[in-house]
Amino acid sequence: MGLRPGDPVFVAPDGTVDRGLLDFVCSAEFRNLERETKRNYATDIRPLLTFLSSRGVPWRRATRQDLADYRHWRCRAPENPRRIGGTKWNRESAAFTKLFRWAKVSPLPVDIVRREDRAADSVSSRVMWLTPRTWGLWSDIGLRGHTRSGVQAAGWESRTELRNVSFVQLLLSSGLRRQEGGSLLTFEVPSQRLRFGRYCHGLVAAAVTRSKQSRVFYASVDAVGQVDAYVESERAWAVQRAQAEGRYERLPMMRLVTKVTRGLKPKIEWVDSDGVVGGQELSRLDWRERQWLFLEGPDGPEPAWLWLTEQGLPMAPDRWNGVFRAANLRCERVLLTAEERQIERDFRLAEVRGKSPYATPHAARHSMALYMLVLLNQLMETRYGLTAADRRDFALLFGDPWWLVKTLLGHADVEVTKRHYLAPVAHLQLESILAAAEPAGDEEQQVEDLDDVFARLARESQGIQDIDAVLDAVR
Repeated sequence: MGLRPGDPVFVAPDGTVDRGLLDFVCSAEFRNLERETKRNYATDIRPLLTFLSSRGVPWRRATRQDLADYRHWRCRAPENPRRIGGTKWNRESAAFTKLFRWAKVSPLPVDIVRREDRAADSVSSRVMWLTPRTWGLWSDIGLRGHTRSGVQAAGWESRTELRNVSFVQLLLSSGLRRQEGGSLLTFEVPSQRLRFGRYCHGLVAAAVTRSKQSRVFYASVDAVGQVDAYVESERAWAVQRAQAEGRYERLPMMRLVTKVTRGLKPKIEWVDSDGVVGGQELSRLDWRERQWLFLEGPDGPEPAWLWLTEQGLPMAPDRWNGVFRAANLRCERVLLTAEERQIERDFRLAEVRGKSPYATPHAARHSMALYMLVLLNQLMETRYGLTAADRRDFALLFGDPWWLVKTLLGHADVEVTKRHYLAPVAHLQLESILAAAEPAGDEEQQVEDLDDVFARLARESQGIQDIDAVLDAVR
């Protein structure tokens, strides 16, 4: 049929499969999309198909009025308890446009190019931040099984606790996206320290980034140490069990790495299970090809993929969503009452939602950006003691904190950083906020002072979760 792993199949209410939609999924227009984009577009198109089916309208005969009615229900109808924002509508509109253009529906029921078919309020609503100590609370309760009093719950058992904590710490420290951090190979874990030894730097492969361009990333020594501990314990045990049970021998695809070159364009060479020799630039291997790579270990082949399941097999990047979801639910079980948990999250009052920290993989990236912005401003304001003229000169030479954070995140334009990641705090006068934090004589005390800065940001801004608010709600 031409379907590939991960391709969606649209099943009608009567159980039949629409051949036209199947051809669309197999077409070059859809097939060349990124895996995550395919999944997003498929989940966007499905409710539209359901809506048209409820009207008895074949999707190829959809009119502009049908799409206008659908948009009204999705975005504006007060009877709809799950209305979406402009950013989500624009993504859906792009998916519909691709489908209808491929099918040559005329006139186009919706066209993302038309101004009237785009939302004016297109602002990212998925931006969320947790302050550093709130991440600590979320990790302790959600990933380590602690109770409200801070001790491990009786009967708590998690055979992947160290793996999960290590992954979260790596994302918080580096600002990597879920797929970027989740696709790392064991020999790509940063090991080269910067001059003063508190951070290590590594390289993200182009094929796993959104921009398809390699970039340098930085991770703290503590985060890298957590990963090393995972590799030497949990991961090693999972590999040993998989080898003993012969799981790797039954894999349909295995490429045994024979050589990894260094330099500006590292290249990897391998031989597969049929003896066929191959090679490719490391930055050009996508996440699926990386799962096929194995290294020769002391007891036989073992995955080069860093993050493994309990069965010792490579863990797909999107499975991290389930880890975060389970941690969020555990935080709710510990911090909310039974009555509060029965209310679906979208319908909970703000004071109820504020009792329990809620995190996603991308929230780690947002939080890293916020932390770095505050830290860089503090360094310029308090540690270096720069005057206004000095700060202008510093910005001309090295860029202001916004530009530096943009570089760390790998954005092409600093305006993207300001608009989508840090918009809720852009209106704040960070200079006056940071002036309230007393400078300290040593580095450890300076980090503690940042807690006061984040607490004030959380009080004066929307979307920032801080532990004080959580604990006050719990008391």
